[in-house]
Amino acid sequence: MAERIGMVSLGCAKNRVDAEMMLYTLKEAGYQIVSDPALSDVAIINTCGFIEDAKQESIDEILELASLKKEGKIKAIIVTGCLSERYQKEVMKELYEVDAVVGIGANGRIAEIVKETLEGKKVQEFPDKENLTLCGGRVRSTPFYYAYLKIAEGCDNHCTYCAIPMIRGRFRSRPMEDILREAKELSEKGVKELILIAQDTTRYGEDLEGKPQLAKLLTELCRLESVQYLRVLYCYPERITDELIDVVAREDKILKYLDIPLQHCNGRILKLMNRHGDRASLSELVIRLRSRIRGLTLRTTVMTGFPTETQEEFDELSSFVEEMKFERLGCFAYSAEEDTAAARMEGQLDDSIKKHRQELIMEQQQRIMAAHARHRIGKTIPVLCEGYDRFAECFFGRSKADAPEVDGKVFFVAQGKKPSIGDIIPVEITDTLDCDLMGFSH
Repeated sequence: MAERIGMVSLGCAKNRVDAEMMLYTLKEAGYQIVSDPALSDVAIINTCGFIEDAKQESIDEILELASLKKEGKIKAIIVTGCLSERYQKEVMKELYEVDAVVGIGANGRIAEIVKETLEGKKVQEFPDKENLTLCGGRVRSTPFYYAYLKIAEGCDNHCTYCAIPMIRGRFRSRPMEDILREAKELSEKGVKELILIAQDTTRYGEDLEGKPQLAKLLTELCRLESVQYLRVLYCYPERITDELIDVVAREDKILKYLDIPLQHCNGRILKLMNRHGDRASLSELVIRLRSRIRGLTLRTTVMTGFPTETQEEFDELSSFVEEMKFERLGCFAYSAEEDTAAARMEGQLDDSIKKHRQELIMEQQQRIMAAHARHRIGKTIPVLCEGYDRFAECFFGRSKADAPEVDGKVFFVAQGKKPSIGDIIPVEITDTLDCDLMGFSH
């Protein structure tokens, strides 16, 4: 009987795609893939190492599986992903129960690494980051009706707070023909929503053609007959061109939803972050996007407590959030990441200040999102059905304004034919539950 492999993938959707490609490699090598790592012979933790909370989650997962190994339920533990790439020597030294620690450049060799650990070998392998393959088969871990489409890897932006360039290497785009091929295959298999991801999607193709090619890629994707929905995440504000805005506005298959992490609005703080713009330029961008893309949902991310952030600069951020009234917004308290330029800056703020400012922004945003939700009462909107809640005795799903895992839900009672998971059905909105919507389908 083939050895059983279980995997836990933590962190972002980009990491999830890496995990899916490793699972495909293992399946092709003859291993049996199981959904629960606790029932596996070899457990793989595909870690995140972006911020302190993510690192701690990765370590906690490793320790939980280590206890199962001590009980004889698991034969070997392999650590992959960002944490192992970033802390190459420390992981096995501090967590002796781990049998293999490998960098992202070794993902293509995961089947051989599993074999070596089952033979009792300790493996530490960190080839060049750019050995990470961007193309290949995947064992998808998302529901059948949506899939992530990674269009590039790495990052050249070098924001001072971010360790991603150190972990993932330079920005490198996938060939367009390979992305189109995968999109066609996925959509023909029933995927209704393709979600484009990269560390910076708006930079796509710059390394291949000398200028960004996202607008061209989206246009080509829209020409694929089987593609229904396209959602674009992780756009950088300074690379949102008129050409890109025109494509998003024009193409019906592109959801009118853009994720644009702004991080702050104060010019001095943005400059310290090695980012561009100020409140005036970012406000102008938001106004321009909303005026040219009808029905646009804007998601952004902001950060509180960056080194030297004054109360006045935080108040400016709060005022900006209130003025722009983003439909979706996440807020992080600044985390001083080792070896980043920001971690070496003077003027580090106390955690209590950073967290308090984060809480204030999120309380403010909850009120804004609740108001946005109330404005949708009385409207009938298409909803992608994701399941049935037997406790609430109703179905739930997502509107076009909601990305999976980060945004809200639509809860609805089916008054006519009961929908199946993956169906896109019209739902009349009759009420709200905090920031979520409630209604019924006919």
